[in-house]
Amino acid sequence: ETDTIHAHPARATCGPIPEHRAHALPSVRVPRPVRRAPAADRAIAIKQFPFSQRHTTMAESEFYRSLKGASPFFLMAGPNVIQSEEHVFRMCRSIKRITTEVGIPLVFKSSFDKANRTSARSFRGPGVDEGLKILRAAKTTFDVPIVTDIHDAFQAEPVAQVADVLQIPAFLCRQTDLLVAAAKTGKVINVKKGQFCAASVMRNSCDKIRGAGNGNVMVCERGTMFGYSDLIVDPRNLVWMRDAMCPVVADVTHALQQPAGRAIDASGGVASGGLRELIPAVARTCVAVGVDGLFMEVHDDPDSSPVDGPTQWPLRNFEQLLRELKQIAEVTKGRETFEIDLTPAGEDWF
Repeated sequence: ETDTIHAHPARATCGPIPEHRAHALPSVRVPRPVRRAPAADRAIAIKQFPFSQRHTTMAESEFYRSLKGASPFFLMAGPNVIQSEEHVFRMCRSIKRITTEVGIPLVFKSSFDKANRTSARSFRGPGVDEGLKILRAAKTTFDVPIVTDIHDAFQAEPVAQVADVLQIPAFLCRQTDLLVAAAKTGKVINVKKGQFCAASVMRNSCDKIRGAGNGNVMVCERGTMFGYSDLIVDPRNLVWMRDAMCPVVADVTHALQQPAGRAIDASGGVASGGLRELIPAVARTCVAVGVDGLFMEVHDDPDSSPVDGPTQWPLRNFEQLLRELKQIAEVTKGRETFEIDLTPAGEDWF
């Protein structure tokens, strides 16, 4: 069944139109809204298939289980973008040596394309073909798993031939086609929480991935917009995102971005700034609250980086901070549930 809607350039009206005006107004036929089941019936259906029961039995890969069981946490680290094969090799060699000595499982990170740069004139990377060649070479040479971002559904399959973890950028965390394409590869999927999203949204994103048959999913906190050119990290999100029933990762470098907050030239161009000096504070907080993994961009010369220099952590300080974070993680009980006792205190308490 359909209704007729008569359109006007400035407004649309429904219902009877005077005959002398009807001929002058174009009309379209639109379907009537589909009747939904009564609210009570929908509630019953949800109760019959709770989220926890639908997904706890889904198959998980051995690599995913190793990340879930990492103690005290796993680390995804590397330079923001691939600058050259030589630079990737230099960074991968150094980061792996340090993480091995400290005793933290590593997933090496670098991006082949930064598709969401603030300016069209900004460096984006070598592209998917050359980038994947470099990442494959690093993976083979240094025997490390790889994480890298994808921005379009068509990239999922070729990137999955190299990467062990496919990362969904924060701006794209709700894009169903991208999430489903990534899920169908069977790889571990790390979904970054959008800067504009509540923690509860991540449960829906994970549901899309699991609905496509992939239980290997993680969620990542990377800050929340605070005004136009700043981010804040709300530690409550690290707890609330556990509602997605998967490992929780904290991106402690992008979380210190100041989006489009830095002028780059007299023409009015802007780039993202950042508060590198606060990376340790945010990292300490996240580890103390309790996370399964950390994401950290590391560079041997951050000020020369063509992408996100202000929020990359210096390689010279990497080991020192990592050792401190491990010590915090080994004493915190943040990943355990705190049982709150609301029984009234008796006389023996006074």
